[in-house]
Amino acid sequence: MTLPDGLRLRRAHPQDLDDVMWLEHTSFPTDAWSRSQMSGELYSPHGYYVVVETTDVGAPTIVGYAGLSSLAGNPVADVQTIAVAAEQRGKGVGRELFTELLDEARRRGVHEVFLEVRADNPVAQAMYTAFGFERIAVRPRYYQPDGVDAWVMRASLEPADTSAAGRPGPIGQEALDEHD
Repeated sequence: MTLPDGLRLRRAHPQDLDDVMWLEHTSFPTDAWSRSQMSGELYSPHGYYVVVETTDVGAPTIVGYAGLSSLAGNPVADVQTIAVAAEQRGKGVGRELFTELLDEARRRGVHEVFLEVRADNPVAQAMYTAFGFERIAVRPRYYQPDGVDAWVMRASLEPADTSAAGRPGPIGQEALDEHD
């Protein structure tokens, strides 16, 4: 699957914080992360954040973001967050973001990925299930202040192609090329 014309996927940078926070508050009006939490994620050496932005007109606009966290050498990772602007939903943006997170998890040698999803979000649940995730637990009233339960979901990952292990993936390589 590829992104629609006029969109591109790239590694997130700390300079994206304002745009990411705008989308965070638009997507999660009652339980958005704080600016300091998101900033910490974008700067974390254990995190891997990507964005989808427009490329067709004017200054790029971030229309989706997603993040993964895993400690070096740990075979387990957590999907921290994923959000797509309302006007871009249903076009494969979320799938592309999620695919990139899982690809990065494989590049890091992760064998198991966990996530939480709102119990009242069947669209996200269906996408995660399509990627092989299974519900393993429920966290009652996890999402506050709404009091909505979270489903804890888990998937096992197939190992990455060993010839590419330890090297940056395409998104990581792009970030390295920009700083050379």
